[in-house]
Amino acid sequence: MRFPYYRRLSRTDQATYRASDAVISIALPDPVALVALLPAVEAGLLADDRGATSRATRRLCAALCEQLGVAPLIVRVLARRPTQAASELHGLYEREPECVPILRVWMRTAAHLRPVAFRTFVRTVLHELCHHFDFELHGLRDTFHTEGFFRRESSLARALLGTSPRRRRDDAALEDAEPPSSRRGRAGRPAQLGLFDDPA
Repeated sequence: MRFPYYRRLSRTDQATYRASDAVISIALPDPVALVALLPAVEAGLLADDRGATSRATRRLCAALCEQLGVAPLIVRVLARRPTQAASELHGLYEREPECVPILRVWMRTAAHLRPVAFRTFVRTVLHELCHHFDFELHGLRDTFHTEGFFRRESSLARALLGTSPRRRRDDAALEDAEPPSSRRGRAGRPAQLGLFDDPA
């Protein structure tokens, strides 16, 4: 299934979209070693300790990149999620020419300043890493939200979290939206809002 925004893409971007859609999973050489890093992330969130959460998240991202043989990136765990209208920004991947890519993720909700639920936090990190992997692992010229992209994200979530993640897309909103892309990082800050909902 191709999302409606596909029709608005250039021919070059449509080819990139199709290439992204064709890849439906990411195989991890040693998921057990990665799962062993998750308790530290969860402990940091439960303690509302940004320093501990940041260190644990950086270790997880570095280990994922190392296992997949891709270039590392800068990982920053920030405090309160920024808001825009009725949405909260959960995570952000930024890539600029000649610069090390940056992954940002926020650990507290905007409304109540509570630590984000563990599974939601990890899924957000994996989502942003999938943008990185589009360039570094799959060799795509851009990164789009395609069905294949979300299936790759889900394959990582299943490998690390053990069960199939709850469906987290608002299809009506997402399918009609322009996807965040590397070009937005150059022309303006990319926005990835409303991709996840915290469980109550």
